[in-house]
Amino acid sequence: MSLPVLPPALAQTSSAAPQGDGEEPILPDDQFEARLPKMEPKVEGSDTGAPLPSIDTWIDQQMPQAGAAAELPPAIDPAEEQELAQPLPPLDSVTVPANVANDADPNAKMPDIRYATSFEGFGKTGLEDEFRDASALIEGKGKAETAAMVQARAQEDEKLAVRLLYSEGYYDATALASLDQAGDGTLKAIVSVTPGKRYKIGTIVVNAGATVPPGLVRDSLPLKTGDYIVAATVEGAEANVALKLPENGYAFASVGERDILLDAATATGDYTLPVDTGPRGTFRKITTSGDKQAFGADHMEVIRRYKPGQIYDSRKVDDLRKALVATGLFSSVAVDPVRTNEPGPDGTEYIDLHVEQEAGPPRTLAGELGYGTGQGFRAEGTWTHRNLFPPEGALIGGVVAGTQEQGVSGTFRRSNAGKRDRTFQAGAMLNHQKYDAYEAFTAGLNASISRASTPIFQKRWTYSYGVEVLLSNEQTTVNEVTAANKRLTYFIGALPVQVGYDRSNDLLNPTSGFRANLRVSPEASLQGNVSPYVRGTFDLTGYYPVSDSLVIAARTRLGTISGVNRDDVAPSRRIYAGGGGSVRGYGYQELGPKDGNNDPIGGRSVNEFAVETRYRFGNYGVVAFVDAGQVYDSSIPQFSDMRYGVGLGGRFYTNFGPFRADIAMPINRQPGESKFALYIGIGQAF
Repeated sequence: MSLPVLPPALAQTSSAAPQGDGEEPILPDDQFEARLPKMEPKVEGSDTGAPLPSIDTWIDQQMPQAGAAAELPPAIDPAEEQELAQPLPPLDSVTVPANVANDADPNAKMPDIRYATSFEGFGKTGLEDEFRDASALIEGKGKAETAAMVQARAQEDEKLAVRLLYSEGYYDATALASLDQAGDGTLKAIVSVTPGKRYKIGTIVVNAGATVPPGLVRDSLPLKTGDYIVAATVEGAEANVALKLPENGYAFASVGERDILLDAATATGDYTLPVDTGPRGTFRKITTSGDKQAFGADHMEVIRRYKPGQIYDSRKVDDLRKALVATGLFSSVAVDPVRTNEPGPDGTEYIDLHVEQEAGPPRTLAGELGYGTGQGFRAEGTWTHRNLFPPEGALIGGVVAGTQEQGVSGTFRRSNAGKRDRTFQAGAMLNHQKYDAYEAFTAGLNASISRASTPIFQKRWTYSYGVEVLLSNEQTTVNEVTAANKRLTYFIGALPVQVGYDRSNDLLNPTSGFRANLRVSPEASLQGNVSPYVRGTFDLTGYYPVSDSLVIAARTRLGTISGVNRDDVAPSRRIYAGGGGSVRGYGYQELGPKDGNNDPIGGRSVNEFAVETRYRFGNYGVVAFVDAGQVYDSSIPQFSDMRYGVGLGGRFYTNFGPFRADIAMPINRQPGESKFALYIGIGQAF
């Protein structure tokens, strides 16, 4: 056993002084002896001069003798022994609630601690607002259960401030959080920051192999010496490299981990980025797999926009994936490049695309409901099997039920028919319409080839051309003055052609751009004699954004029927105006020439104009509009005797388009015309 060594000064004072060397003793011998304690007198039989017993003998004497009742302490329970063996918690971690310390109700809820916050030192960094948005102290809204909680929030904000400053290039930044207590007991949490110097990019080194064109990697990295080292900017620049390389043939390029060497003396950081470009590739073929496939790779070859042998471009791969999604036939689909290690043209390597697919449910039910004054309620439902005749051969059954119209139809549609975006469609229909202008029972056959926009692919140019054959029995006015009418049967053949040009920014809810559409339909009507004529319509709409929430929209429509008198045209094929998609404020087909009963009889030309002011706030919007138009008996629009309607509308915006409700009233209302008109539907009026 070793004893602790005393400090030297203390060791000197506890040593006995030597008796030689002429020094006097501290205490004379006689006085020393006198101060010793007196010994007890010797008791007879005791052996005071005997040596002390050994320690072992003394211990044996203390143990109880055999046969004696031993009073041992009770055995300790193992669980209690284990609990007793645990280390005690630190004293500063033990808190006693005030209500317990004061002998109050231990179940009573303690009042929240109120605190104020203060952030200092951000200065010209411009980061205080961003810091406040993520601050734990701000998120706590000035209340906490304990002071320790406030301290924890302040420490989190301290770390947040440093991270934020680092992300903007302040690599010498420090932050300190503290709590101050006012005289009234209110806490104040203070986060003080010292940004320090802001570092800039020094030299830029990109370690990458040769590319075509040369310098592709460096040109794709939009960083310059002297720029501040901002994390978001650096990461965005590197992401641009990862984007541009696959767009230029390098399908398997990868960007390595950057290195930035900081120099505190110059406040700069030398930037180094390793990039593995991989081989430059060209497209070859498509392969596909999946437990449940919608169609095979041969139809995917029809849908792709690239040609085999072209340089690989990730944008064309994304386009193929979107086109597959647009078919609506997959629950999941992925398109990935695959290395073949086979040489391609011009020193490239062939790359295959592999499509992993899982077909989704091919059947859908859809419905549409609307209401318009003069047109009444109209509900339309469709049942579709999108892949009954693979690939992409759909069968569509439709039914219309309304107060003014009823009908059934069946349609066969082949999408991407031998060519991307080309649709072939053929159908038959039976329909009954009963309006103030006419009543018609119609049977028809039609077929067309078209290229149309979809919600995923809004196309700039669209077109359609086809053939239509109708047999229609209609109630026709034979005397405008007396309103006498009779039923006539018309046999009609038509060759409709339509061309559209779309520069708007959205298919369902445009806010900028314009659209133009021209439709021409040479027709012949057989009712006694053959009467050939041409129906034509031109529509133009435009959208101008005044601000993010305010849009001015305008449209015009011109229409004509040339080559025949009005009475030789079936009433259902004449031109009408009025209603939700025409001149609001008037009933459906209400404008234009009328008979003796004040019922519309249609005309041969039309001009329409409309202006809307659309204001949106969140998912809601309001619309104010003015519509104008008129139908004429002549084949050329006269732009005279115009009728006007004004109104207001409400919009509820959803992810599939706006829900629309408009109410309008006519200006200078004529006898028999509605006092107001209501229109409810989906989508903007135009």
